[in-house]
Amino acid sequence: MTDVTLPQPAAPPATNLSVSRGLAGWLGANRCSIAFTCYQSGQLFLVGLAPGGVVSFHQQNFQRAMGLHVRPNRLYVGAICQIWRLENVLGPGQLANQHHDALYVPRNAQTTGDIDIHEVAVDRSGRLIFVNTKFSCLATVSPVQGFQPIWKPPFISRLAAEDRCHLNGMAMEDGVPRYVTAVSRSDVLTGWRTRRHEGGVIVDVQNDTILTDQLSMPHSPRIHDGALWALDSGRGNLIRVDRQTGASEVVAFCPGFLRGLSFHGRFALVTVSLPRHEATFTGLALADALAAKDSDPWCGVCIVDTVTGDTVEWIRLEGAITELFDIAVVPDVICPMAVGVDSPDLQTMVTFDPEFGPLAVPSTGP
Repeated sequence: MTDVTLPQPAAPPATNLSVSRGLAGWLGANRCSIAFTCYQSGQLFLVGLAPGGVVSFHQQNFQRAMGLHVRPNRLYVGAICQIWRLENVLGPGQLANQHHDALYVPRNAQTTGDIDIHEVAVDRSGRLIFVNTKFSCLATVSPVQGFQPIWKPPFISRLAAEDRCHLNGMAMEDGVPRYVTAVSRSDVLTGWRTRRHEGGVIVDVQNDTILTDQLSMPHSPRIHDGALWALDSGRGNLIRVDRQTGASEVVAFCPGFLRGLSFHGRFALVTVSLPRHEATFTGLALADALAAKDSDPWCGVCIVDTVTGDTVEWIRLEGAITELFDIAVVPDVICPMAVGVDSPDLQTMVTFDPEFGPLAVPSTGP
């Protein structure tokens, strides 16, 4: 088949990207690539393996890119006021720029307004579900409105654009939302900001009960191999949570503020960020933990072996980018790339199915 050739976007000049010596081998052995977002720079990063065993970085602009969800041949990216659906337009055996085996092109944007979309998923009926942080609820899309609420925590009295508890993460199980994370049980305007040290909760969506309230700024709950995982972000820990008792077990410490978690087999991929030097992030136990380990925080991705708790590979960003958000593994894709929503390639990237579809014949009713 004919290759598709597109120009590569320039990397941000003020950010240096480095990787562990074994990352290329890890990507090759696990036959996958990595996607992560940075709302600070408004970018989607795609990390893969180029010919010759070189790690490939590809990035495109999506303003305030946050929640990220991967489906076969499809990506969803939550941005400042829209959720973008990107489709892989390459068929089997096709390549873009001689070595990219997936080319993700924006095909649809659901406009929600600026509601601080933190995480995105698709339920078993194919419905898009997302964490609406500004309105403290889970929501789905609407053909008319900006969103349709489907669930709110039991401690939230009503929907208001007040980010009351900082609802931020969602774990799906069997194709439906099962657990969410929130920084607190606050029911007033930005009440969570004074509760960041402790009192962070995981809520069971199925029965509206609080599984645990012993966390510090928790994020990114996930079900993997039947177990509940989360990030105890204010302490810098990847944790496994007992689904019966709510007790948590520290599996690994990562050097930064954690936000974004994905799994591939026995490996957990965690995004780490530099804590902001503002009231919301100062005074966390994370600072003491870093000091005790004689370490500075850093920004990047840690790949953790969940059996040993060791960080086996890593990606590090230094310079202008200091915060990352969500992360996802892209299985069976070796070296992906994307077209950004403000890229000139979006105008010229015209693809179509050469097969004619059925002709719709209008009814001849009365």
